[in-house]
Amino acid sequence: MASAAEQLAANINFAAFAKATELQKRIWFTIIALVVYRIGTFIPIPGVDPAAFAQAFQQQAGGILGMFNTFSGGAVERMAVFALNVMPYISASIIMQLMSTSVPSLERLKKEGEVGRKQINQYTRYLTLLLAVVQSYGIAMGLQSSAGVVTNPGVFFVASTVITLTGGTMFLMWLGEQVTARGVGNGISLIIFAGIIAELPRVIMQTLALARTGDINPFAVFALVGMMLAVIVFVVFIERSQRRLVVQYPKRQQGNRMFMGESSFLPLKLNTSGVIPPIFASSLLMLPQTIIGFGGMGANPPEWAVMLQTLLGYGQPGHIALYGVLIVFFTFFYTSIVFNPEETADNLRKYGGFLPGIRPGKKTAEYLDYVLTRLTVIGAAYITAVCLLPEILISAYAVPFYLGGTSILIVISVTLDTVAQIQSHLVAHQYEGLIKRSKLRGNTGGIVKK
Repeated sequence: MASAAEQLAANINFAAFAKATELQKRIWFTIIALVVYRIGTFIPIPGVDPAAFAQAFQQQAGGILGMFNTFSGGAVERMAVFALNVMPYISASIIMQLMSTSVPSLERLKKEGEVGRKQINQYTRYLTLLLAVVQSYGIAMGLQSSAGVVTNPGVFFVASTVITLTGGTMFLMWLGEQVTARGVGNGISLIIFAGIIAELPRVIMQTLALARTGDINPFAVFALVGMMLAVIVFVVFIERSQRRLVVQYPKRQQGNRMFMGESSFLPLKLNTSGVIPPIFASSLLMLPQTIIGFGGMGANPPEWAVMLQTLLGYGQPGHIALYGVLIVFFTFFYTSIVFNPEETADNLRKYGGFLPGIRPGKKTAEYLDYVLTRLTVIGAAYITAVCLLPEILISAYAVPFYLGGTSILIVISVTLDTVAQIQSHLVAHQYEGLIKRSKLRGNTGGIVKK
């Protein structure tokens, strides 16, 4: 039998949405924030010749820079103020989460609740600033080394580029936090989502144009579209999949009333880590690859750039293997952060719940860890397959279509998460309406009796 929340969710319609004024404000705030982000992707940094940079970019667009450009909504191709996007923030989040499991002082902060979380977030912002400065400096030096790209190379250009790109990243970080707090969905994920969606029409038209001119096999385009549709269906199915563990509550007595035993479910998602592993893995791969890509823009790239590009270039076996290993690692790592079996077992014991056939406490925690580990193995294999298989096929057919498995996974996961949050706001609004109506009926009944 469906729960009250599920029954309310099934009855949600446009009339209920029209009455949810708070949700409408949140959605409008999110839309305006994303529009501001899109405007910033068209504002170029000063001192760069657009035509010369576009020509230099096309020489490297078939690699990691093409995927980076897709994630940034075309900002890299235009060398806009948001060219770094939120990747330094994601890299800083990875480093801080890794350190919070190994550094004792950060471990203590993590256990202090909301106060500790705010302090760790502040450290993450400082680290984001540092990484953005380093990456901006690397990009500025790479641009200067490319003949004709910079109109007036020198210290002033390097300083202005570092300030502009770093400021763009810090603004996007702040904007993402505001969307999370005042809008709908996760702000950082929505920024990446908006960049991918914005590039979708251009990339599709570019691929169709190449198929029309015969530069790529039309059969490969149809096969690619069919593969994408199959991946979308598969991703939606897995993202909605759950392993439900039965939780039993014993009979209990409160005063003179006896409450019968109840049962509920503890849902464990097949992919507990969500879209975080491929984002983290892509971010880490982009750190060295961005430097390699810009360092090799010139006519005579340095020997180290050529060697690393050969080993870790986009589509190379080394790149694919490292990408897969990072995805698997972050799947297990992030799952261990978002779900703690011991804490869940303690909460069940506090409220009198237990898993049938499993003793409360340590045995329950061990069983939860046993189930979660096996689910995570399946989830890691699923994410790795979805992210790597399209990349391998795209690389094999040499199709300049960078919306591979990672992009599809990000778009679908963010969409499902945002829709779920909108639905939860509507359900909460309907609950509030029911409570107000019941109070009014209760007050009216009291007046009639008098």
